[in-house]
Amino acid sequence: MGAKTALLAFTDGDLRPAMRGAVQADPVEVLELVREFHPDYEVTPIGDGSLDDHCFPEDDVTYATVLAGAELFCDQRLVGLPSELPERLLRAGAGRRILMHAMHSMSDALTFAVWEDGELVRSLSVSPDSGVVENIGQPYEFELPYWAGEHPVETTFPGQGAYPLDFHPLVLGEEALRAFFGFNLEGWREPDDVDPVEVPLHGFRVADPTGREQAEREARMEELLRRMRPPRRYSMNPDGSLREIGDATAMP
Repeated sequence: MGAKTALLAFTDGDLRPAMRGAVQADPVEVLELVREFHPDYEVTPIGDGSLDDHCFPEDDVTYATVLAGAELFCDQRLVGLPSELPERLLRAGAGRRILMHAMHSMSDALTFAVWEDGELVRSLSVSPDSGVVENIGQPYEFELPYWAGEHPVETTFPGQGAYPLDFHPLVLGEEALRAFFGFNLEGWREPDDVDPVEVPLHGFRVADPTGREQAEREARMEELLRRMRPPRRYSMNPDGSLREIGDATAMP
């Protein structure tokens, strides 16, 4: 799976009808909204795009739009551990619903959350490396089969061991994406799904003028590369099984 998201929405109710009726928003209105949500940052328009291509923008980039009764942001800065959502964002969602969805295929990490009038009513943050980091509120109906063990993960590579979770976070993530935002990135499309290609967005470069964020990202990347193990490579045996290349005890 290769799906990645970094989505935060503020809505007066169910977001999905607003997504289905998406039209090109006023670029000036969206620009002012992005500036409001990123005080003290330098915000520069960089062009337009669609939700299909920009639901996980690169660092220092925001894609956003204004819908009927809702605002949608695609922005890595705005997603994190739901219980730590900044107070300024909670204030922006006063009297409304806030939806967060973030997943990353490289780490199998998933986070989604729902606030109602500033109260966090459901939060789940989970990954195979960290386990369940946050689990607040009652699971939604679409989650129940996953918690009941009805979607186990089959491991593929020899010596890999059992998957550390009872379900794959990205599979559940696609269910949450459809339930809250009305679309999915991988898997079967339902007849009433939102087509993300038809959701236009305005893009912006949002830069930290101090350079602090970039320096911190570079330091984290250096530490990650330092701790990474060498890559493991596999080839297929005649019987269809896999063997690790370089393992002298494996059958040719």
